[in-house]
Amino acid sequence: MEKRRLGRTDIFVSKICLGTMTFGEQNTEAEGHAQLDMALDRGVNFIDTAELYPIPPKAETQGRTERYIGNWMKARGNRDKVVLATKVVGRTANEWFRGGRPSKLVRADIMDAIDKSLQKLQTDHVDLYQIHFPDRLVPWGSSPTRVGKWPAKRADDETPVAETLAVFDELVKAGKIRHLGLSNESSWGVMKFVAEAEKGVGPRVVTVQNAYNLVNRTFEVNLAEVCDREDVGLLAYSPLAQGYLTGKYEDGALPEGSRKQLFDRLQRYETPGAAEAYKAYNALAREFGMEPALFANAFVTHRPFVASNIIGATSIPQLEVALDSADVAWTEEMQKAVDAIHQERGNPCP
Repeated sequence: MEKRRLGRTDIFVSKICLGTMTFGEQNTEAEGHAQLDMALDRGVNFIDTAELYPIPPKAETQGRTERYIGNWMKARGNRDKVVLATKVVGRTANEWFRGGRPSKLVRADIMDAIDKSLQKLQTDHVDLYQIHFPDRLVPWGSSPTRVGKWPAKRADDETPVAETLAVFDELVKAGKIRHLGLSNESSWGVMKFVAEAEKGVGPRVVTVQNAYNLVNRTFEVNLAEVCDREDVGLLAYSPLAQGYLTGKYEDGALPEGSRKQLFDRLQRYETPGAAEAYKAYNALAREFGMEPALFANAFVTHRPFVASNIIGATSIPQLEVALDSADVAWTEEMQKAVDAIHQERGNPCP
């Protein structure tokens, strides 16, 4: 599978990354290991996880995903074959991450997070350590399509970016992490981290992990320009819009065992205009002779600014379809057809 460079590093990752947020909730450990085995066999060398996982976040399950991955790497003896990425939570009122208190992007909390992650993952370092979401008070995903409250509310105890970066500098020097990545971040946030690093404060950010799919192209154009000029790679998550771009929820369908049926927390992708957009894109996929899930993943996988498409699956057949997107010949005709729908439908799900 084609490999792409992460930022300005010497790390090359497969253009598809295996996301693991279902491990420990919708998937058993054995099922997670089977997915990891298949992905590795198909040329994937990039695994993404987080201290928060599995989803939905709960005190009683938090950390299971990292533990499952750690057990897999130990059993297979293959740590040197994978590029391993995990995340520290940003500002959260949830107290189970830090043993009974809220968490922020301050030294004590970041140090606590990385040490726990390394223990669960059974490794002495992670290749990419990402900030899951900002310390700042920002909309989830950090890429709204319109301004909300103005001026934007700020926390009285907001952690300065320079302070957070200094902690990551310690982690790099200690050999616990190789590189820094951001997630759910805005153009301003990425540039602020870059600017502070260029002053000599901490490591330079190499990736940003944001939602990107047919119904959410908010990465374009402002954040895309930042990433292009500053050599920051996009790690695209939610390529299937939490399952809506597979067609399985069309016309009100609610498959047994689906994420919506189990948890009913897909509101990000149930906004006005979204249903019409899904129907248009899913119909377009079929016109090109593809099932919608393959088409939607192929769109993301083949975008020139995507460093890696973070796929997710709860079954081996779903995983096979996602992996097959790497082999789709994405054509100019397909892109023009997608752009035509986007011109009409825009980004209904930021």
